[in-house]
Amino acid sequence: MGPVTDVRDAIPAFIPARSAAIDRALRDALDAVDAPANLRDAMRYAATGGKFLRPILATLCCDLVGGALDAGLVAGVAVEFVHAFSLVHDDLPAMDDDTLRRGRPTLHVQAGEAMAVLAGDALLNAAFETLADAPLPAETVVRLTRELSSATRRMIVGQVYDTLGGRPADFSDRQMLDLIHHHKTGALLRASCRMGAIAGGADEASLAAVDRYGTDVGLMFQIVDDLLDVTQTTEHLGKTAGKDSRAGKLTFAGVLGVEASRREVARLRADAAATLRPLGERAAPLEALASYLADRTR
Repeated sequence: MGPVTDVRDAIPAFIPARSAAIDRALRDALDAVDAPANLRDAMRYAATGGKFLRPILATLCCDLVGGALDAGLVAGVAVEFVHAFSLVHDDLPAMDDDTLRRGRPTLHVQAGEAMAVLAGDALLNAAFETLADAPLPAETVVRLTRELSSATRRMIVGQVYDTLGGRPADFSDRQMLDLIHHHKTGALLRASCRMGAIAGGADEASLAAVDRYGTDVGLMFQIVDDLLDVTQTTEHLGKTAGKDSRAGKLTFAGVLGVEASRREVARLRADAAATLRPLGERAAPLEALASYLADRTR
């Protein structure tokens, strides 16, 4: 018998249809990749089957500013390819050496280390091909490319801090946590919001609002992840539980404690909602998504 689903896992009603549209767009983009079938299969294995949080954020932020779904999907597919690349490489034996992702074997277990390295490389390349081929104004494509390349660099910087060190001498554990996760996790989540808004033609005020929202949600997402790592089982999560703490990595649950971490989640959730309030009813889906992410149990 599988784990009982917590009532807090109930997802907002708009997510299934949006996830289906994202899945179709991802698969169409992968089908168009000029590559051997085994490489495309590995890319597809890595890029599908997840929560699609980043492309959901991109499309919702595009909706928020009145943009078309197709424009938001371009941004969402590109950022999801980068996210998938990062997971494939992060799971490799030289990095976190993980064997389980999304409830199934990680790509290097499924297809071998060489294919995992190459598929990750190909996914990163596909992200920027997606933007280059987008039916959007050239100025918009340049802005999206700059956003994604900057966020990808910041994500890699965060992985270096998290895995290989380089801590500034005067940083406390809490400062180091913020430094790591505003980069490693937060950069792509924030970029997803900004890219969706840019693709939709956002004005500066709307772009600033989704930037603040994305920053809050990005850090909140990581704190919840750290909490789940110590409160849920591997079977429930679909990935190895407790691995970061056993590896001696800094986590919010370890540094702040469980209850203080939960209070920080509540604070960030409230800040995200306050940021959206001036935008009215059109921001309701983003507020609902933030609440779901704060309450999730997997």
